[in-house]
Amino acid sequence: MRYRRAFVPGGSFFFTLVTAGRRPVLQSKQAIETLREAFRRVASKRPFSIDAIVILPDHLHCIWTLPPGDSDFSTRWRLVKTWLSKHHDENRRQGSGCEAWQNRFREHSLRDETDVIRHFEYIHSNPVKHRYVTAPGHWPDSSFHRFVRDGLYPADWEDSGMDLDGVERE
Repeated sequence: MRYRRAFVPGGSFFFTLVTAGRRPVLQSKQAIETLREAFRRVASKRPFSIDAIVILPDHLHCIWTLPPGDSDFSTRWRLVKTWLSKHHDENRRQGSGCEAWQNRFREHSLRDETDVIRHFEYIHSNPVKHRYVTAPGHWPDSSFHRFVRDGLYPADWEDSGMDLDGVERE
């Protein structure tokens, strides 16, 4: 079966990437910094913006926007995944045959503002969904904090026991 990707030049895309075997490859601060360096290096040669992101121990979700006329997110992800696999200490200790990532990734081409907002909220609530924290503001490796700082989310969501839709959790 052949997988078909949605190539939209200059588009915005939601991505999910999962570590190989769901190993907690991304749980250390060193792994997070290595991933950030991978993003910086790739973006310096093949520009893209990260509009939202959350990094959990065994997967990440993010939204990228590509430059006008460019739809090649696959090469960018290949380069990011390769950088982390080669430069993350845990992978180096286990030998070059140890891959950090599953081979594939999921992507969704964002259609309109409602779709974008829905995916922003999904990304930022993901650490709560997986029960790592009780509020989105408690998870450090998320663009949620930037959204609050920039006034895109109310400041009281930062540490509240509220879901992003404003409903109090039990």
